Amino acid sequence: MTQFDDRERAFESKFAHDEEMKFRIIARRNKLLGQWAARQMGLTEVEADSYAKDVVRADFEEAGDHDVIRKVLGDLTAAGVDCDESQVSEALKHKEVEARRQIIEATNL
Repeated sequence: MTQFDDRERAFESKFAHDEEMKFRIIARRNKLLGQWAARQMGLTEVEADSYAKDVVRADFEEAGDHDVIRKVLGDLTAAGVDCDESQVSEALKHKEVEARRQIIEATNL
C-alpha cells in the first residue's frame, strides 16, 4: 500500500507543478501582450507597466482567452490603432511562445 500512496503523492505533486507552470506562463503571456499593446498605443513605460497589469487582471473575468483579447482589442481600437481580432490573437500566440521560453529559462537556472 505504501508504494501506491507514494505514487499517488508523486502524481499529485506533478499535477500541482504543471498547473502552477500553466498559470505562470499564461500570466507572463498576458503581461507580454499588454506590453505589446501599450507600444502600439504609444504609452509611456510607466503607463505600459500599469496597462500590462490590467491585461493580466482581465484574464480573471472569464475562462479562456476571449476576455483578454476583447480588452486589448477594445483598448487598441479606442486608441485609434488599426487592428482586428485576428491580429490580437496572433500576437497572443506569439507571446505565449515567448512566455513559455522565458519561464523555462528562469526555472532552469
